Amino acid sequence: MSETRTHPSFHPSKEYQPIEDYALIGDLHTVALVGKNGSIDWCCLPRFDSPSIFGTVLDAEKAGFFRISPAEMSGVKCHQLYLPETNILLTRFLSVDGVAELTDFMPIKEIGTSEHQHMLIRSVSVVHGSLSFRLTCRPAFNYARDTHEVDVSKEGATFQHASFRLMLASPVQFEQDDRGGVQATFTLYRGDTMHFLLQSTRENGPAPHPLSEDAYQTAFHETSHYWQNWLSQCRYQGRWREMVQRSALVLKLLTYAPTGAIVAAPTTSLPESVGNGRNWDYRYTWIRDASFSLYSLLTLGLTQEAEAFMDWLDERCHELKDGGALQPMYGIKGEHDLTETTLDHLEGYRKSRPVRIGNGAYKQKQLDIYGEMMDAIHVFNRYEAITYDLWVNVRRLLDWLSQHWEEPDEGIWEVRGGPKQFLHSRLMSWVAFDRAIRMTRHRGWPAPTQDWVKIRAQIYEQIMHKGWSDEKQSFVQYYGSEAVDASSLLLLITNFTGTREPRMLSTIRRIEQELSAGALIHRYSPQEAADDGFQSKEGTFSACSFWLVENLARAGRLDEARLKLEKLLSYSNHVGLYAEEISPTGEALGNFPQAFSHLALITACYHLDKALSTQRGHAHSTAQSLYD
Repeated sequence: MSETRTHPSFHPSKEYQPIEDYALIGDLHTVALVGKNGSIDWCCLPRFDSPSIFGTVLDAEKAGFFRISPAEMSGVKCHQLYLPETNILLTRFLSVDGVAELTDFMPIKEIGTSEHQHMLIRSVSVVHGSLSFRLTCRPAFNYARDTHEVDVSKEGATFQHASFRLMLASPVQFEQDDRGGVQATFTLYRGDTMHFLLQSTRENGPAPHPLSEDAYQTAFHETSHYWQNWLSQCRYQGRWREMVQRSALVLKLLTYAPTGAIVAAPTTSLPESVGNGRNWDYRYTWIRDASFSLYSLLTLGLTQEAEAFMDWLDERCHELKDGGALQPMYGIKGEHDLTETTLDHLEGYRKSRPVRIGNGAYKQKQLDIYGEMMDAIHVFNRYEAITYDLWVNVRRLLDWLSQHWEEPDEGIWEVRGGPKQFLHSRLMSWVAFDRAIRMTRHRGWPAPTQDWVKIRAQIYEQIMHKGWSDEKQSFVQYYGSEAVDASSLLLLITNFTGTREPRMLSTIRRIEQELSAGALIHRYSPQEAADDGFQSKEGTFSACSFWLVENLARAGRLDEARLKLEKLLSYSNHVGLYAEEISPTGEALGNFPQAFSHLALITACYHLDKALSTQRGHAHSTAQSLYD
């Protein structure tokens, strides 16, 4: 046994893997990104928004990883897949000498256990021939800023940090390296299997003990049954079922079980444009995602998740400040302060500095979030009546909005080049009052309904007058501009316009002309739109691309919608995951995977499936729209 104090200053471990080469595992408190090469390159403990212990996606030299792969990768093919209806990941290594399978999963963490207690299980087996493997585990605590101690024993290794410890149990003997980690090489033959258990804890305890076969099988089957039983609640039976179910499984992985909050993405600072500073921390919960989340969860029949997320939203409505104002985003436990800082010691993904933690946009004025909050409450209220206390806070929220909806803001895209009178913010202000009026009529809640009706009409006419360009024959990004913006697609999705509205149909055509790249859609043109603080190009926006499909479906262009959707689905990565953006050459860009992208996929598939089934005179989808 040896003990050494080390500092996380490593030599280069490997080059950066493409973002799309990763898959995701998790335990409903945090996640890990697992690359095709068998390397865990991102994991934060004990929560999504905690400092990373493995962070090679943000610095290939010093940020830490946990890799199990063939010792000689030359000539080895790598494939990944999820076991059916689960978030258990299988990575297959194929070579002329042998074929091996690496199984990765995190047992579901029970609510009420210690926050720092997590398990990650990795099992490698050879199914044909023989292969030699190399295991390297090099944690780098607190975004590679802190030191730790390494203690190697016959049955594993312990990595002791000031806040908590990691214990890696192993059936093979480790050797300590000079980079703060441990490593081992071993050879397996056909039928051989080895299990490795990485545990985190805050408590002092016994040295790590190897995982027995019985213990492994119990953990594997319990985790498999959990995911399969959970997915069995999903009532969607329509076309593209596997992609919809995979998106549902992604959303569940991005859910923080103790509060029901859904993070926008589990990563930070993966660039929207490599080398150009478009790097943000998405490990928080955006109000903007709320209505899409509630709508998707309830449409799929996932009522427990919808109820939990509604509870989280309810708490935010009880924390309104300045007479009824909301923040654009909050921490997963409802934290208000998300101060943004940079980690200058990390070079960023493919040297795309800066690496940011926290998100300064929490201080922005984004008027559209009031519509998204109200839409979410309206959707949930169709499922189950909200409380009177929540309704009182809804009225406070709308009182505030009635005084501020005409003000310029930073908008849906959180521009950092100055506020504008964005059309989308006006649209969602209209949604806020429209949904409140609907709720009042449905439930009989006391409310200044006549005032709300008047404001709703005022917003509608203003959008039609100031948000429309005769020259472009399109709705525009902000009043007085000629810039086309894909967020205008939400005019139809939110039922602001009808499916036969000529202005909307013309806007769809204009977006196709100016913003499309095949089946993919840019959110706007940086050269023409409001200054977003950057002049660099970015990739196509995954969610906007799915919004276009839904618009085409609602407008009756079903053949075009179906072809476009099929093409879009081909842009997912090898296990069905989407980042925020897709480059012109098909690579994933931005934080990964992104909830917004998968939410848009679900609704696009649902509405197109429903339209196709209606056209053909049979009920192919069993789900019913909450807006019908």
